[in-house]
Order: sequence, then C-alpha cells, then structure tokens
Amino acid sequence: MNENRELDGIHFLFPVGEKTPAKSQKSFTGGDVYHFMFIPHESKLNCPLGNVTYTPGSRNSWHAHPGLQVLLITYGRGWYQEEGKAPRELHAGDYVVVEPGVKHWHGAAKDSYMAQLGFVANCPENSTLTYEHVSDEEYNKLP
Repeated sequence: MNENRELDGIHFLFPVGEKTPAKSQKSFTGGDVYHFMFIPHESKLNCPLGNVTYTPGSRNSWHAHPGLQVLLITYGRGWYQEEGKAPRELHAGDYVVVEPGVKHWHGAAKDSYMAQLGFVANCPENSTLTYEHVSDEEYNKLP
C-alpha cells in the first residue's frame, strides 16, 4: 500500500496511492488518476472509502452508483455534473452528495489538481455502472 502524500511536488492531505491501471481506461480519461483505498470494496462494511487524486484535465466517465455517494474535496479545483444539469465548480472544502442511481461525473479542472475523499454506501464490488467518457469537446467548454 503506497502511503505517499506527494505528487509532482504537491503535498496532499491524504495518501495519493497508486496510479489507476490502464485496464481502467473505460472509467477515466484526460490524464492520470491515483487511488488510495482506506476501506476497500471487499470490506464487510460494504461502504468503500477512498482518496482519489486527479491530475489537471483528468476526470472519470459518466457513471452511477447503487448507493448514496459522498465526495469531500480536499485539494484543488474541479467539476461535478449530474446528467441534464449544469456543471458545478468544486474547491477544497466543498462536498457533494450523490443520490443512488444518479448518472454523474467528476474530475479536475484543466489547470488544477483535485483530490477527494469519497465513499459509497451499500456498494458491493463491481456494482458501479460506467457509461461513456466525458468528451474533450464537452469538457473543454468548462471555464
């Protein structure tokens, strides 16, 4: 388990973790993404808790979780958007509550890293539904 809190000369509040493997390219685009799991998916708690660090321009694909998700932004600037709604700019100290089954995406701004603590209640392993990437065209419309 990599508990390094430094990435590209930046000191983060929580461990950055490991770079997301290439096999996860369906889930992320636009740059490198790092994960550190405090409570893994396979835990008996059924509530994974992890730190995700997005490099500038990186983001996850549109996706939905079967349980309630909470995101706590701990560093930088980024974006959150639910399907059919306007994007919401995020900054360190912001939080997002995502209702079960809501299609959404989140990630870093073009010019900033973003780190988030996130957990999903009642989320068995491999239960997240992953959809299409947030296209570069769509993403580049953001300020």
